[in-house]
Amino acid sequence: MTSHKRCGRRAVLLLGVGSVVAVTAANSAARPCNAEPLAPAEPVAASPAEVTVTLRPVSYWTSLFERSWDYQARTAQPMSRSRDSQDHYDLSYTLDANVAMFRATGALRYLDRALAYVDNVASSAVPSASLPGSSFRDRYRGWASSKSGERGDEVPLYESYFWRYATQLLVAMRQSTAVYANASYRAVYERLRTFAEVDVFEKWYTRGAGENIFRDRTHMAAHWALIALNLGLLATDPDRRARYKKVHDTISAELHNQMTRNPVEPTAYFWSDEWGSTRRPGQDVGHGNGVISYVVEARDHKQGWTAADMTAFGALLGKVIWPGGTTYREFVDGTGSDNGWIADGFVKLGRYDPNLQHRLDAYQVVNDQFAGNMALNAKILRG
Repeated sequence: MTSHKRCGRRAVLLLGVGSVVAVTAANSAARPCNAEPLAPAEPVAASPAEVTVTLRPVSYWTSLFERSWDYQARTAQPMSRSRDSQDHYDLSYTLDANVAMFRATGALRYLDRALAYVDNVASSAVPSASLPGSSFRDRYRGWASSKSGERGDEVPLYESYFWRYATQLLVAMRQSTAVYANASYRAVYERLRTFAEVDVFEKWYTRGAGENIFRDRTHMAAHWALIALNLGLLATDPDRRARYKKVHDTISAELHNQMTRNPVEPTAYFWSDEWGSTRRPGQDVGHGNGVISYVVEARDHKQGWTAADMTAFGALLGKVIWPGGTTYREFVDGTGSDNGWIADGFVKLGRYDPNLQHRLDAYQVVNDQFAGNMALNAKILRG
């Protein structure tokens, strides 16, 4: 399986940034090398009864994101044109970064780039019957992978990993009144929505939902839960919408059943990536990002996850996985040592808690996906 430790790619290490010791203090962390002056921080109150914390604004994270703009194009565009689905898996981080930036700023440059990536990936699909190494060779379109020992077969993990964010882009387009009303954007939206419904979800559901969608690991199933959630928001056909809801609700309920009290922090969640298991050390943080990336979107759309759930996940990040400084744990029981890559999921918890976002402002492992989602967190916290 592909590694989930991507902080080295397009990473910007915030050297010299100290731990935040008081949430009421102004953010005075040192800025990265060669950085322009920081934008003024914005005060955000957690609630009328709580103290005000000072957060970095959307403009700060936008400026940081833009530093890798040209490099991102040079590396991501070839991956989007590839016919190997593992390249699309790797592209998903950059896609999520641009979707988050569009949601945070409304700027069409981020939408256009994300849309180009998804359109390229869809355009590179070919009929399964034309793929010599495919185990399926049916009427659906898709991609093979010859990397990581796949031997030219079609891989549901790689496709779900990319299309969870591709369908999230479509949701963002549908929710933008100006974008959805634009005839050019609307035409691309409709074409990609149909592709996602037929040549991604329907394809793998028809080939065997038990094996390909209701996966044997929590994070793999969470990818499909996010796809089902997104397509359910977009579907115009009632039968498709009912199927998406059934898949989403089934996986969501099973994930809820996995959650138990953390053995080292009673306010935090613990879960294993193996269904039905409560054995330590539980889910590894790298793959656990996939679970969190799903639950935050489900919570935002009021689909089965509550504010109390987000508080428990936030405590997991702030008290167990990242107790402070540059200490990053490998597993959700607080054991092991890792590289601090949380950009694909855990960072998104900052949108629910100004105090956690304040701590994340000083996080030291930053890439474009982290910056994009911190910008979106800041936007959401500002209402």
